[in-house]
Amino acid sequence: MMKPVVRKGPIAAALIALASHAQAQQSESDDYTRYELLAPDSHKFRILYEVTATTPGASAYYNPIRPGSTASDERVTDRATGKPLKFGVVPGSVAKSGGVSGAPPDTDYIRVELARPVPADGGEGRVLIDKTYEDAKSYYREGDTIVFDRPLGVKRNAVVLPPGYELVSCNYPAQLLQEADGRIKVAFWNNTPAQAPLVIKARPSSALAVSPSSIANLLEERAHQNREIVYFLNPPETHSFDLYHDYTESRPGVGTYVNIVRAGSAASNPSGRNLDTGQPLKWEIVKGADILKADPHEQGVTADTEAVVFRFDTVKPGTSARLRFSETYTDPDRYKLVGDELVWHRSFGRPLNTVVLPAGWVLTNSSIPGTISQTDDGRIRIEFINPRTDEIDVVITARRRRS
Repeated sequence: MMKPVVRKGPIAAALIALASHAQAQQSESDDYTRYELLAPDSHKFRILYEVTATTPGASAYYNPIRPGSTASDERVTDRATGKPLKFGVVPGSVAKSGGVSGAPPDTDYIRVELARPVPADGGEGRVLIDKTYEDAKSYYREGDTIVFDRPLGVKRNAVVLPPGYELVSCNYPAQLLQEADGRIKVAFWNNTPAQAPLVIKARPSSALAVSPSSIANLLEERAHQNREIVYFLNPPETHSFDLYHDYTESRPGVGTYVNIVRAGSAASNPSGRNLDTGQPLKWEIVKGADILKADPHEQGVTADTEAVVFRFDTVKPGTSARLRFSETYTDPDRYKLVGDELVWHRSFGRPLNTVVLPAGWVLTNSSIPGTISQTDDGRIRIEFINPRTDEIDVVITARRRRS
């Protein structure tokens, strides 16, 4: 087991010197936390924290240790290669020098040395931090009932009950999924800007099976899904929009991604990139039977079906690849100008979907709740988080901004 570096003498000085070279503010994305509740009287829970460092050129990532919790059994892994990463425990002053703005000086951080500097132009450094916390204020007993009471700032979370415990209450809307070993998992996506004030209560039960559920193969944890897509709308007269979609491939032996083009749309200008390394991907546009040559398992392929096939290095056991595919779509039926009004109508199946309006357009309608913001160049950005497993049917309208 790799031990954290002790904050003493020349080691701390060296870490401060290293951090001083990284002036850019630390940024991250795609974070997900899995809490595994251990024996109740221990007040301990294991944390598996997946996070993506996104600061261009960064060679380190800082993860805070929450005040009031005692951390132990830390391990850090590079999710792309599956190999361990070097890390150490440092004070907030080091984290602040390393790009964590506002890092409290009395808070400790885990400083992770990334396997490689984060590639520029949207590259990523994916990390898995495995640690155990002891925190009697967050995890305790009330008679024969255990309570996990902890505000969670990360948006995607899962809490796994100890073996033999049934869930009796959860104050936040969540999926309930049974693991192969019989444990109950409570998973959710917090689609609000605030922390989720989570309170879970459970008690011992003799009714829980230790064999997989009969419907386990039909269920998937929505919070752990990591597919996301961003649409950049061009002027509506063109009926076109640029997009990129990201996903992580972890299935051993897979080296191909087939993106079926929706009927009524036409794809052009494809490109692809491995976000872990920054390397470009090979691609080709194919139709009909050639799609099945790339992936014999594709369903509903006809002679007129079109797809963009991306190829990447075959995934090896214990590794994964974070991939980005970019294209331009033209779709007159779903993106058009009606009079002087921009109309966008498209269904979204991914949990995270973002639409960026053309420059100079004012948002007037959005049929599905979304988070509104502005891009650096002043365009309106609408982010739709769908914590459910079904599709959302999104209609957006906008009008030109008058000077």
